[in-house]
Amino acid sequence: MRVPFVDVRQRLADERSELLACIGRVLDDAQLILGPAVASFEAAAARAIGIEHVIGLNSGTDALLMALWAQGIGKGDEVITTPVSFVATVGAIVHVGARPIFVDVGADQNLDPGRIEEALTPRTRAIIAVDWCGRVADLEAIGAIARARGLVVIEDAAQAMGAARHGRPAGSTVSAAAFSAHPLKILAALGDGGFLATADAEVARRVRLHRGHGLESRDDCVAFGVNSRLDALHAAVLEQRLARLPEVIAARSRNVALYRELLRPGPVVVPGEASHERIAWTIFNIQADRRDALRAHLAEHGVETLLYYGTPLHLHRAASALGHRRGDFPIAEAQCDRVLALPHHQYLEPEQIAFVAETVNRFY
Repeated sequence: MRVPFVDVRQRLADERSELLACIGRVLDDAQLILGPAVASFEAAAARAIGIEHVIGLNSGTDALLMALWAQGIGKGDEVITTPVSFVATVGAIVHVGARPIFVDVGADQNLDPGRIEEALTPRTRAIIAVDWCGRVADLEAIGAIARARGLVVIEDAAQAMGAARHGRPAGSTVSAAAFSAHPLKILAALGDGGFLATADAEVARRVRLHRGHGLESRDDCVAFGVNSRLDALHAAVLEQRLARLPEVIAARSRNVALYRELLRPGPVVVPGEASHERIAWTIFNIQADRRDALRAHLAEHGVETLLYYGTPLHLHRAASALGHRRGDFPIAEAQCDRVLALPHHQYLEPEQIAFVAETVNRFY
């Protein structure tokens, strides 16, 4: 049996008529840059998140960059974040001239609020909390620390559209939240895309200005910006897919629940889901003994897997100037040595999930 990790080909086939209709509407309108398609998606996403402003951008990475830039974070500042994330989280901090300060994670792979205080210095300006795998970080505890210290909280919600914590959607409780619409995300465009959510009208104004070269009109550049506009075609697709997002998350949640039922505990740890959480399940990461051998075994039996991620951020070569070494963040390092993402997307049949679980169990 072949069990594919990603759903891109199946999803395109399933939604072909809807996608062609989206593309047709944009072509009929003939406004390919910004225009009504982008405005309509921004309004729909703002309603879904429960926030005043959503600004469509060309990537989740740019959303992080602009969240920092729009709040005045730059050279000489320190930004606390987690060593368990995609490289863009730290890349955004570095590109605005600030210094990333890592804090170890908890059992859920998210930033551990109990370790933040010891990392604070007079130069700390912000905290970037990452909703890893689609699980919203403990923003209540992180927010309390930030309020007491006058810090900005930015949510890297790249994997968390549709997730919630204590009934509050991802992106709805912080100064700014960055979402990715990469084709492998839970809310996916047909290429690179992203958006920023904020309740702060001034942050929204600055980001809207910056994404369009700083132009208030064609002949009036008020601040030199960049080109980071969400394409109209992607926006139309995202709005279409946003309507189906709850059913996508529900299907993935059922697959995760089936894994939880079938995988034998012990050498494999399956992530839980508390009653106060709604996890988007962009990624389904188990932690496994002899991870690399298990991955090879699964590949031999037709099961595709990925590592999210095998190297914590502080041990990448690009981070060498920060001066970290193995052992600095032992929980993150131990998790990265054991994580393995199993296929769990919405187009898998229960028989395929059962086959993967049986193959894992047989390995041990």
